[in-house]
Amino acid sequence: MSSRQEEKEQRRAERLAAEQEARKGAERARRFQMVGGVILAIAVVVVAVILISGGGSGGGSSSKNTATDLASVPIPKPGPNANKAGLPAAAKAAGCVSKTYGAEGRTHVTTTVKYLTNPPTSGNHNPVPADDGVYDPGNTPKKENYVHTLEHGRIEIQYRPGTPKKTRDQLETLFNEKFKGTAGYHQLLFENNTNMPYAVAATSWTHLLGCKTMNDKVFDAIRAFRDAYVDTAPEQIP
Repeated sequence: MSSRQEEKEQRRAERLAAEQEARKGAERARRFQMVGGVILAIAVVVVAVILISGGGSGGGSSSKNTATDLASVPIPKPGPNANKAGLPAAAKAAGCVSKTYGAEGRTHVTTTVKYLTNPPTSGNHNPVPADDGVYDPGNTPKKENYVHTLEHGRIEIQYRPGTPKKTRDQLETLFNEKFKGTAGYHQLLFENNTNMPYAVAATSWTHLLGCKTMNDKVFDAIRAFRDAYVDTAPEQIP
């Protein structure tokens, strides 16, 4: 009898020990979950602060405002010359010049480059290309970075420093038009940083559209320019 009693007591003690160990394990798991939740919450806050504060200036991948909020300022609808074939007529109607230049080189350099056209349309450039997107005033990539982006077939729309906000918003509306099936397809929009002689300009690799004054006809001229020259550069980068 005593032997069976001792056996029962031993099994009971083992069961209690197992239950106690299981409780400890559950408590440890809950603590880890709480710590993990706190870490996740902190990470979310940090990311939100970074997004709100925006990126730095210079060239490269983090210098742009990705413009997820589409501009709502209305602009004239595309006219009959807002296409590749209509570029000469659209540029003339807007009072803009449309020029093609020879390539100035394609070597990767880390030094400052003096370009022959203003704004630049080709030449040696920094190894890091500027990203597609809309850049806030004062946050323009360095010219050596965005010339590299021209080599990748992009269209770059630029406006003179001091351009009124309404005009900047209108250009953002133009940027966000569906083009090649995508808003902002292979384009950059930024404030010029080369003291260009134009109020608004658009560039591609070896091509320039320069507009001395901003007017409603400029939108079709830029539409025609990007239709003519997007994805026509030496390197086709998705």
